[in-house]
Amino acid sequence: MTTLERTVPVRVLAADPFLRAGLESALYGRGEFADADGGVAVLAVDEVDDAAVEAIRTAKERSTTVLLVTGKVDAPRAARAIEAGACGVLRREQACEQTLVSAVRAAATGHGTMPPDLLSDLFDAPAAPTLDARERDVLRMVADGHETAEIASALAYSARTVTTIVHDITHRLRLRNRAHAVAFALRQGLI
Repeated sequence: MTTLERTVPVRVLAADPFLRAGLESALYGRGEFADADGGVAVLAVDEVDDAAVEAIRTAKERSTTVLLVTGKVDAPRAARAIEAGACGVLRREQACEQTLVSAVRAAATGHGTMPPDLLSDLFDAPAAPTLDARERDVLRMVADGHETAEIASALAYSARTVTTIVHDITHRLRLRNRAHAVAFALRQGLI
């Protein structure tokens, strides 16, 4: 055995018996992996849907880490799998024996695996917009039709502070004006 000096418990979970047999054959015949709970769960699904997310959570309860092998996956679905508890994601068409073994070894040592294009998409994805309490208060009052001076008086800010807050919101979120900021915040559920 190379970097692992012990037998790693690995449980293969797949609804398709042929897929399960193929994954088991690739892993259990090597001598470094044993069919047991408590280590790495290799979960094979067709796509990352609600059932797959629930399966990840269930597998995570019985195993240290979960490696997801899936047919269909994009960045949002990969993120959903990671949020549910998967430590790595492999596309089924990329899961040859060498890639699978490498991913299971990584999972066993606490490291994740992700196809490079998904990883790139996850890092390039814009963060969900947020507003702090002060920004929400100001935008709520703008939405209610209050002028800058009224907002400043009601919130005990200077008029300049209110203007700066609105400017910061529109600039950070790349919005055109106050009305656009209010509409955007309402649509996003931020106020």
